[in-house]
Amino acid sequence: MDNRFQIEFVRHAKYRMDENLRMIGICLNQLTEDEIWVKPSGSTNSVGNLLLHLCGNITQYGIASLDHRPDHRNREKEFSSHGEADKAKLLARLTQVVKEAQTVLEKSSEENLLSQREVQGYTFSGIGNVMHLVEHFSYHTGQIALWTKLVKNKDLGFYAGVDLNIKNKE
Repeated sequence: MDNRFQIEFVRHAKYRMDENLRMIGICLNQLTEDEIWVKPSGSTNSVGNLLLHLCGNITQYGIASLDHRPDHRNREKEFSSHGEADKAKLLARLTQVVKEAQTVLEKSSEENLLSQREVQGYTFSGIGNVMHLVEHFSYHTGQIALWTKLVKNKDLGFYAGVDLNIKNKE
């Protein structure tokens, strides 16, 4: 693998993780402590549960697996918890987990990023783990954003001040 590819891959993975954190922070600032634990229906999860779930998933894929640490995830607890932590604690925990995963990613060698490992019964390379982590993080960030928009009935301003209509340069 060309070292430039590895540097660019890591840079963009970290950027996407930071963007998800930023958007989740905006959402949490809009929601009350009670609203983060509301489940919209019997088949959905609360924002609080999604934050716990993201911590578990990022730890499993981005820290334990990439850094060859034991996997102590309790996935069922991520979804059964209710109100054990407030918004600030949940965001601080998620931020800490993301920063730790980013540090592990930064120090990962080319060999580590290309080597295969088993996570949740699936076999992925380190790159596959990172791709899963980023897309999974983005998926649940979108769910949190939608829930926040539905509850607050307003635009969240994720891209306030940015002209998203600018065309691509050749």
